[in-house]
Amino acid sequence: MKVVIYLNLLLLLVVGCSDKAVDQNKVSESNTAVEQTAAESDEMVPVEESVKTEEQGLSEYSDEQIEYARVWLQLGPNQDIDGLYVERIPAGAPLNPKDETSGVYPEDVIQLSGSRLVDGSITYSGNGDGTINVYNVPKRWDGVYPVEDENFYKDIIEGTERVYIETGNAGEVAALIELLEDHT
Repeated sequence: MKVVIYLNLLLLLVVGCSDKAVDQNKVSESNTAVEQTAAESDEMVPVEESVKTEEQGLSEYSDEQIEYARVWLQLGPNQDIDGLYVERIPAGAPLNPKDETSGVYPEDVIQLSGSRLVDGSITYSGNGDGTINVYNVPKRWDGVYPVEDENFYKDIIEGTERVYIETGNAGEVAALIELLEDHT
């Protein structure tokens, strides 16, 4: 679809900037060829229509639901999930509830996980600017506690990564929202 738009814009630019008369038949033939090429690749959807469809497709969902789905679509370890679970964890909660010496989250975070342990999890906080802070913590902690490395939890907090979240495909976002289950 982008190719069609760019080719039409280029064609308009050439026609509008030319001092010479342009044969209208050649312009029409060129437009037809561009439309046929786009139709062959199944990308011929008017821009206005695709934007309206995307907005209508997600308008029934909350900003939080859309955020959860977009984060999982971009960062989720397994995209083939049966359910997407949301858990809100408040600032001050331990990173590892099994360890009494655990460090704590410095801010409210959200933990997304699939319905199976193999689906993985993502623990993050939103920044309100299209980016999130991703914490490298597991859904389930295994090991011996307290941990011997006194910097273990400090390193997790300091290793938080800022990631820009793409808007993604509206259909994929909506399908994932349908799998959401909020467990808070």
